[in-house]
Amino acid sequence: MEPHQCNPFALFLCMFWLLIITSKADSGVRKDITATPAIFNGTLYFPSWNGYLYAVKASDGSLVWKQNLQNLTGLNATGFVTNVNWTVSRSTPTIAGDMLIIGIYGPAVVIGVDQATGRLMWSTRLESNPAGVVAMSGTFHKGSFYVGTSSLEELLGIEQCCIFRGSLSKLDIKTGAILWQTFTLPDNHGERGEYAGAAIWGSSPSIDVQRNLVYVATGNLYSAPLNIQECQEQQNNQTVPTQPDQCIEPDNHSNSILAFDLDSGKIKWYRQLGGYDVWFLALAVQKSGFAWALDRYDGSLVWSTEAGPGGLTGGGTWGAATDGKRVYTNIVNSSGQNFTLKPSDAITTAGGWVAMDANTGETLWSTANPSNATSNGPVTIANGVLFAGSTHPTGPMYAMEAASGRILWSHNTGASVYGGASVSSGCIYVGSGYSVNIGTSLSFTGGTSLFAFCLS
Repeated sequence: MEPHQCNPFALFLCMFWLLIITSKADSGVRKDITATPAIFNGTLYFPSWNGYLYAVKASDGSLVWKQNLQNLTGLNATGFVTNVNWTVSRSTPTIAGDMLIIGIYGPAVVIGVDQATGRLMWSTRLESNPAGVVAMSGTFHKGSFYVGTSSLEELLGIEQCCIFRGSLSKLDIKTGAILWQTFTLPDNHGERGEYAGAAIWGSSPSIDVQRNLVYVATGNLYSAPLNIQECQEQQNNQTVPTQPDQCIEPDNHSNSILAFDLDSGKIKWYRQLGGYDVWFLALAVQKSGFAWALDRYDGSLVWSTEAGPGGLTGGGTWGAATDGKRVYTNIVNSSGQNFTLKPSDAITTAGGWVAMDANTGETLWSTANPSNATSNGPVTIANGVLFAGSTHPTGPMYAMEAASGRILWSHNTGASVYGGASVSSGCIYVGSGYSVNIGTSLSFTGGTSLFAFCLS
């Protein structure tokens, strides 16, 4: 931990403290922090890619406790993250009473730990597939925890892929018992060449108390039956997101937004958003670059907007944000396509950020990433200011005026920023670094630090 450094001429935020992650055996150990920290009662909770779960004081970054996830759980890494050979989590811990609940990034296990000490309370495996992971942060509601499963099965060779099916589970927070689990694809009975994929991995499940529903979004298919593949080939593997896909069968819930009954887990409605030709889906904004607004009651389309160019890793990813007036998203622009910035006609081939009217979907502004890099991390909105990071090696963190997209402040963290920021009591908290290799993502600059920036 280092003391605060504040430019006396700073008009916005200054670095209040810096926590540097260290390990006794530093050789080859990643210390990146990509999860958005959770904040509760003056304490920050977050995992690092070094395999630890941390609790630190929000006031000064001093350590409250830390737990080695492999020692805590007895779980071994599955080897699918090629340069991380220890048990890790990449999810934001969920505050649930006097507990923290967090998913493991292989195997697909959820654990509950004591909030005060980090002591393990329970551990529940949600998926038997060895490539299964929990990549999303779950949601706590009335004594239950809701979370989806994903996998890294696509990294396997064609002889080994694919049989994984995404699912949403409801767990009892006291015991970790699975109350219900609903899959997003028909049962393939463990046979390759059938439906596989439709993972749930992006934004946390959203609870609708009035309608007794929980909403999630799903990702792409890993594989499909032969007749579906032939159908896709006949239309040249291209679909228009705003038009129904003629190759979609009723029980195929890939690339969809779904509403599940909170009590039973039954799918009440779904909307297939189209496309085998785009990868995963984050809630409301796809990696295709399309943003969607659906009626919460029946899933009917309210509006759709092409927020920016899509790509293998986005498009929009890891979740959008809203202040009720506007919807905000990142645009990764992983393929470096021409990205037209609105309301001007300026063009960038970098990533950026977009604001849309929440009622109509009209694009209000687009701001290019000034560091000319991709913008992979989720955005955070608070008090009329939008916060977002850049994957540039210098790790810029930006604050933008929510109404216009004008950049108000920036600070270089020294390593790629892949995660989101937390906001509390006049401060933002953000980690840096992303040097892991999961096959589909570029490896960016590794980092070691958690930053606190506070109003000057």
